Amino acid sequence: MTEAVLELRDLHVTYRAAGVDVPAVRGVDLTIGPRDTLGLAGESGCGKSTIAGAVLRLLPRATRVEGEILLEGQDVLKLRPGKVRAVRWTTAAIVFQGALHSLNPVQRVGDQIAEAIETHARTRSRRTTTARVGELLERVGLPARRRREYPHQLSGGQRQRVLIALALACEPALLIADEPTTALDVMVQAQVLSVLEDLQRDAGLALLFITHDLSVLRSSCRRLAVMYAGRIVEEGPSGAVFDEPRHPYARALASAFPTIGDPASRYRPSGLAGDPPDPTALPTGCPFHPRCPVVVDDVCPSLDVRLRPAGPAREAACVHVGGDDDG
Repeated sequence: MTEAVLELRDLHVTYRAAGVDVPAVRGVDLTIGPRDTLGLAGESGCGKSTIAGAVLRLLPRATRVEGEILLEGQDVLKLRPGKVRAVRWTTAAIVFQGALHSLNPVQRVGDQIAEAIETHARTRSRRTTTARVGELLERVGLPARRRREYPHQLSGGQRQRVLIALALACEPALLIADEPTTALDVMVQAQVLSVLEDLQRDAGLALLFITHDLSVLRSSCRRLAVMYAGRIVEEGPSGAVFDEPRHPYARALASAFPTIGDPASRYRPSGLAGDPPDPTALPTGCPFHPRCPVVVDDVCPSLDVRLRPAGPAREAACVHVGGDDDG
């Protein structure tokens, strides 16, 4: 059996704020195999980006992380700091949302990519490194000459491409894309998505794609996982989860986006009443029950349902999901 590139086992992440424990991730299990693509969706504050930070140990020092994070079989939580630095970029790399905030504004973009290469491959000559930088930029659709420019001289989409090139500098096995298209307009967003899809296919990367936009994940990922209040509430093949969601929250997310080409799509988008729960005061039972349109009043406020079979290769955490033959 092929070893998973990333495996999360009962992952818990708790922040400490003003003397109060804030649970951000509560018992998440996920697996991404070689060349696999997993989309992670949910509203702001559900724990998506916290998972990304936990995988590469980028969270604040006061954060408590429990469980297991296995990168190619190594538990990241047990690695010494020096070994963690070696794992970043080489085994797993991340593309952040805000390229302008992620890149050094007073350093040329080519030098920033070269720094990552030289840090993890010290035997490379400067000439070889420069050639590699140009190759990476061309790989993401930018001319090699743009390596001499500063971040402010590039458009938002071009800066995002630079971040992707930077993440690919040391040929990682896993690429984490954390809201990489949120700040971009629709046309540029489509271009960046196309770059990611081509790179994932051609380089054989495993991809963890994080966004609130379920429709983007539907077309970009083989599998989808939907998060709510720090937990996975539904997981399965992307087409099945988007087109026929079993958890009411996943259904609400899917209903928020129109279907292009569907004459009735303008009537389809709908909102979801209420707000995500305060993580320091989570509801009893199912955390979604205060907002759920199909809540069972005498069950959901007291029964904390975990993931259960919801059809072929999929699971959902809902009392309305019956079992193995549920379809």
